[in-house]
Amino acid sequence: MRIVVLGGTGAVGRHVVDAATAGGHTVVVATRTGTAPIGSTAARADASSGEGLTAAFAGADLVIDTTNVTARRTKATPQLFTTMAERVSAAAAQAGVQRVLLLSIVGIDAFPDGYYRGKAAQEQAYRAGATPVTILRSTQFHEFVSQILTSLPIVPVRVVPRMRIQPVAARDVAAALVEAAEGPAVERVPDLAGPQVRELADLAKALLKAGKSPAAVFSLRLPGQSGRLMADGALLATSGRRSSLSFDDWLVQQ
Repeated sequence: MRIVVLGGTGAVGRHVVDAATAGGHTVVVATRTGTAPIGSTAARADASSGEGLTAAFAGADLVIDTTNVTARRTKATPQLFTTMAERVSAAAAQAGVQRVLLLSIVGIDAFPDGYYRGKAAQEQAYRAGATPVTILRSTQFHEFVSQILTSLPIVPVRVVPRMRIQPVAARDVAAALVEAAEGPAVERVPDLAGPQVRELADLAKALLKAGKSPAAVFSLRLPGQSGRLMADGALLATSGRRSSLSFDDWLVQQ
């Protein structure tokens, strides 16, 4: 199978490239810069503008979308995700691609705004698009904790959102995406979550300790309905599959 991976150099995308290549598939990594890991083919394409998408998708059987969006204003995120999905779906149809496989997030339906509302809008746009879509929702990755800490100022005290999560290894998410790519064309496959429910602050403390950082960690509930939902566990999986690699075991591996 010829698979195009959007976001193939990201936290999950790079593992998707590895897993798909190991499975014997021909992998094309579509990025804005046109760079790709060794062993895969690079294509220059921009899902935001649509530039290069049809050419990158030529001859492909499947597109796996693991792209991310960062907006200056969170209110703009749903429109950005929608536009990208519409352009990818249209280009895939024009290139004769059979299906798009989208990585999404568990629990997003409850959120009224912001990033998670954007992911819900992305799903909706793909469902309404010209190319059939299969959606895999996962919980936050183990790597998410490091991403949060990296975004904060390096100070003696780190304040993270109050958030109950069920972290899963990005490598396991990638394996599930490739499995879904090889499976039947269904609209949604079972959700994937990690084996344990943890507080984000506790995971941040463990990660900093492993790096021998003396920084203290405190949690603060974000304002509004979204902050309450995150603190109350709206992003936890209620059904689906569970991976076996816990955050602590993953941390040891790192």
